[in-house]
Amino acid sequence: MTTLDKLPTLVDGRVLLDGDEGFDAARTPWNLAVRQPVAAVVEAADADDVAAVARFARTAGFTVSAQPSGHGASGNTQGVILLRTRALDEVRVDPRGRTARVGAGATWGQVQAAAGPHGLTGLAGSSPGVSAVGYTLGGGVSWFGRAFGWASDSVTAFEVVDADGARGRVTAQSDPDLFWALRGGGGDHALVTAMEFDLHAAPALYGGRMVWPGHMAEAAMDAFRRVTATAPRELSTWLTRLQVPGQDAMVVVDVTYLGGEAEAKELLRPLEGVGAPLSDSRGPLSPADLGSVTSDPLDPAPGQSRAELLTGLDDGAAEALLGAPVAPMLLAQVRHLGGALAGPSDSPQGPMAEPYALYMFGVPATAEAAEGVRARQAEFAAALAPYVSGRTPFTLLAPGKTAASAFSPEALERLREVKRARDPQGVIRSNYPVLG
Repeated sequence: MTTLDKLPTLVDGRVLLDGDEGFDAARTPWNLAVRQPVAAVVEAADADDVAAVARFARTAGFTVSAQPSGHGASGNTQGVILLRTRALDEVRVDPRGRTARVGAGATWGQVQAAAGPHGLTGLAGSSPGVSAVGYTLGGGVSWFGRAFGWASDSVTAFEVVDADGARGRVTAQSDPDLFWALRGGGGDHALVTAMEFDLHAAPALYGGRMVWPGHMAEAAMDAFRRVTATAPRELSTWLTRLQVPGQDAMVVVDVTYLGGEAEAKELLRPLEGVGAPLSDSRGPLSPADLGSVTSDPLDPAPGQSRAELLTGLDDGAAEALLGAPVAPMLLAQVRHLGGALAGPSDSPQGPMAEPYALYMFGVPATAEAAEGVRARQAEFAAALAPYVSGRTPFTLLAPGKTAASAFSPEALERLREVKRARDPQGVIRSNYPVLG
């Protein structure tokens, strides 16, 4: 019997070791292009299982990496115990207090479905399939970030398991340093089993997608720049150059607005001058339907991404974004940031001064395709070099990046100090460790 053979006797959830049927599927992350060479997979049944795994790892000399479904996986898992927390999917909404309590496995889709009927919203991103806790531990850049800041700014409490396997509740009052680190520091300091956060009023929500032929990209970019130059905080707009293999190039604008349809259309009037769209799905939405704006895929698939923050979008930047073909990438996307995201934030992320983000994505179907995608991403980044700040939000980090790309030197050092103090043995490892 090996040391790992003891694990099934310690937890109620399923334990899979190398060679067991289902082991390969259980360790595979949402991004199928990432390989996770883990020692074991534990599918926790509850928070007690999480604590038992942490205690076992500490005494047996293993490291634990928690993933509900594997979004954001980096592949930095050699020899770790992969902790799946999908079963911790409780969602409770208090409409009167405008708060929510969610388990580590609860998705944003579940949260929005519970909050939306009450005219409330969490600070969700584009995909309803992403874990609310995992996303928030990395800061969380929401559709509504311009209005309310980082998703982590809204957190009021975490329920955790520490590196010794002890369960606890962490707030700004009970443990200021750990609370600060967990509110966007990447999840390297404790295993979070549940989270409590403030919800925000969304009595009216408008959003959707406009699609034009690719040859209208210049006109769409001009309209996008005009809209974002004067956009109120309640309005978020993304522009995407899209190249689906075997199809004509397209240009897409996605929008959400925390307000009514008439006001939204007035704010978006420059888009009407682009030309007749191929499709236009804009209309009133419930927060529960937020995922329909971009219809991000929910099934696992291979992907290769790169993200950069941009200091501006002047004529030179616009020309660089439009100057090269998107293929062999699938898309090159510019997201409008600013607003509350640029304001004060007592979190590791701090203010995000950059007003735009560039997100590039391709499908590495073969090694040759992966190299082509990587080269095109580098070409776009090089063309935009005068505007690239060098920082990448934690939730947009991709394999090859480190936590140092997400934080200021001061914030990174503070995160490392908390890590050394709370987890000197390195029992817990996030996708992008602060000491990595």
